[in-house]
Amino acid sequence: MAIGSGKDTKDKALDDEGNGQSAGIPASGEVEGNSFSPMGNPGMKHWQTSFISEPGLNDRGNVFFAAVEMTRMPMLVTDPNQPDNPIVFVNRAFLDLTEYEEEQVIGRNCRMLQGKDTNPATVDEIRAALQEQRAVAVDILNYKASGKAFWNALFIGPIFDQGGKLLYYFASQLDITRRRVSEQSYLQAQKMEAIGQLTAGLAHDFNNLLHVTSGNQEVALELIGDGNEAATRAIERAQSAITKAAKLTQQLLTFARKQRLEPKRVNLNALVIEFSEMLIRTLGERVDLHLDLKPGIPSCELDPTHLEMALLNVLINARDAMPDGGKVIVGTSLLQDRDRVEAHGLQPGRYVVICIVDEGEGMLPEVARRATEPFFTTKGPGTGLGLAMVHGFVQQSHGQLEIDSTPGKGTTIRMIFPVADRAALDIMADRIEKNRAGNGPEWNVEAILERKTILLVDDSQDIRELSGTFLQSQGYRVLSAASGEEALDLLERYGNVDLLFTDIIMPGGMNGLQLMRKVRQLQPNIPVLIATGYMDDLTSVSGMRAGVEDGDGPLNILPKPFRLNDLAERVRAALKTETSKNPVRDFRHEG
Repeated sequence: MAIGSGKDTKDKALDDEGNGQSAGIPASGEVEGNSFSPMGNPGMKHWQTSFISEPGLNDRGNVFFAAVEMTRMPMLVTDPNQPDNPIVFVNRAFLDLTEYEEEQVIGRNCRMLQGKDTNPATVDEIRAALQEQRAVAVDILNYKASGKAFWNALFIGPIFDQGGKLLYYFASQLDITRRRVSEQSYLQAQKMEAIGQLTAGLAHDFNNLLHVTSGNQEVALELIGDGNEAATRAIERAQSAITKAAKLTQQLLTFARKQRLEPKRVNLNALVIEFSEMLIRTLGERVDLHLDLKPGIPSCELDPTHLEMALLNVLINARDAMPDGGKVIVGTSLLQDRDRVEAHGLQPGRYVVICIVDEGEGMLPEVARRATEPFFTTKGPGTGLGLAMVHGFVQQSHGQLEIDSTPGKGTTIRMIFPVADRAALDIMADRIEKNRAGNGPEWNVEAILERKTILLVDDSQDIRELSGTFLQSQGYRVLSAASGEEALDLLERYGNVDLLFTDIIMPGGMNGLQLMRKVRQLQPNIPVLIATGYMDDLTSVSGMRAGVEDGDGPLNILPKPFRLNDLAERVRAALKTETSKNPVRDFRHEG
């Protein structure tokens, strides 16, 4: 809020108009406050307080009255000399803005526009300014005759007679709902992005720790063998806990939109129907599931597994919100009407919506605003990662998540996804199929006809020692490097290798993808296995679309944390691809 001048002009010069019929105090850059300025800059010449010689509202035959009625700026006048400061004049633009008829507003106080979510502090600020007979500018949440809320950029200024007696208050208004919603969405997006970056960084480091812990437990199990059953059970319980911790980090990465997705062409109707039995079991006997699926909706480009998990998380929340039972509706629809698309704040195009409606307890507005934050939960047990994971998945899938909730009435959650381009999906399907070729579990020992050499690159010494020791136990030669520069030095020293196994993010001036390209300049056909904890590793260092491929084709990616048996399988599969034109016999052992 900002308070401007009253009738006390002090050292301010009056601006006279009409041979003294009226005068005013120029704004001089004041009374902008937090309200919207239609001029786009602090006003200097317009009046914030005015003085008139002839009070009255009956003279309506001049050009200035016509201009007031023609302007699109809503305006009104109130009379503070009558009880309760009623409205005595409104222009047509005010009626358009508020949806009231003139006879419904004349004689009433402006508080008629206030409602349940109008900020009382803002109302107090306006009241204080009026009591001091000063100009005031605020943004206030008002309500139309239909009950629809809108943000109002409100300016109120006093009008005095030439003797300084307060005659009227003049108010101009402007609907700034779109601007306020945009600002709030931007601030929320910034907040969620900051939380996501912090979450992703922690999850990435935690993944490395889990990888080292899990791998060493696998080694310990091999060393113990069958000789100590109690120790074996203890390690297996620890491995089970690590598996749960790894799933937790994957949920965090999904929230942060760093999870690796495998998008496919998915029809939401077909997925819901195929998954409905699982949904019914999840909801339990007290909750009825109703499907309302629009026939013929087009397909989307989504990861079906992550979509199923997102749907499960939403339904679990719906079930928990109805402890005494109730009904849940899962529906689909097509969103393509231009006005409806714009109303959702989406770019022009066609979208498919999957909507989950429950009859549960609902959420207060302040709870709904934080519902997608990680670790925020109103439940006793629980991590608070359910809707956070859903939010991350939807955002990473180029969609939009919307939550509408009313306490005591229930909650509606919409996941909105863009309709897929068929040609792009066909290309994507081909690439995924090629990516899978040669990386599956179908391998045999005969695929390795001689001892192979692996260049292992990771800045974590623990991971290098763990992975290197294991690969050596599998019969491979291993060259270990802590950086890309050190890896290239090893290549120059020892000659060609059979496989490059590298992490993405490493200290120094070279990341894993840059190392891969430099090594392929020396050995064009060398197989490469990429280890990464989350997909941002790929996009941040290379700018590749979701890290699906580089210029040489699909990337062979091994997500962290991985089990040693998975590493062995992926290495064997990678070595089945075309080997280097410079065979491993060129390997030179230093010394």
